[in-house]
Amino acid sequence: MIEIFDTPIFGIVISIVAFEIGIIINRKTKLSIIKPLILAVGLIIAFLSISHIDYEVYNKGGSMISFLLGPATVVLAVPLYKQIEKLKKEKTPILIGITVGSLTGLLSVYFLSKLFGLDEILTLSLMPKSVTAAISMEVSKQINGIPALTVAATVVTGITGNVLWPYISKIFHIKDDVATGISLGTGAHAVGTAKAMELGEVEGGMSSLAIGVAGLITVLLAPLLVRMLF
Repeated sequence: MIEIFDTPIFGIVISIVAFEIGIIINRKTKLSIIKPLILAVGLIIAFLSISHIDYEVYNKGGSMISFLLGPATVVLAVPLYKQIEKLKKEKTPILIGITVGSLTGLLSVYFLSKLFGLDEILTLSLMPKSVTAAISMEVSKQINGIPALTVAATVVTGITGNVLWPYISKIFHIKDDVATGISLGTGAHAVGTAKAMELGEVEGGMSSLAIGVAGLITVLLAPLLVRMLF
């Protein structure tokens, strides 16, 4: 049994089982705020704590799942390809929207951190939170943040955007399908894109585009802003 714990299979199986339990609970409760992803994270933390299993043991398999985040993000190009004509038609407002959204995501963390008195390392770790985990971890390393903390913030950001979007769209009367997709992809990365795909093909395609472009913009802007602001 101990030998099984010391293999990547252990981390992979635990992750899948925890997520499946999260799906079951989500379906039973039918509450949008109870997401399988956040339930799975809580279950894994609880299991590792109760069983006194080191994170490094779990991460032998967990890191393999993290590695797949990159290819999974690339696959999102498929719904974008289906909306390529709409992209060509509205490319200027789309690119401006993603750029402004990305810049706002970075600067808002800085100013809110200053407001609440957070230290520099915490601020740096939170700044790339709005892009998909595969990119946010690398940006965090690049600007001397803590990647593990960045991933946690990224997950919370995505889930928050996914859950709150219906209320935000009603408050601000956002009905345009392109604006919806760009907003979700830029602000809530892959988890927001899951919500966008539920809403429609155009929303899903635009959100997929926003993930990639927002990630690229963040990679370029984050180091520059850090040099200027710190």
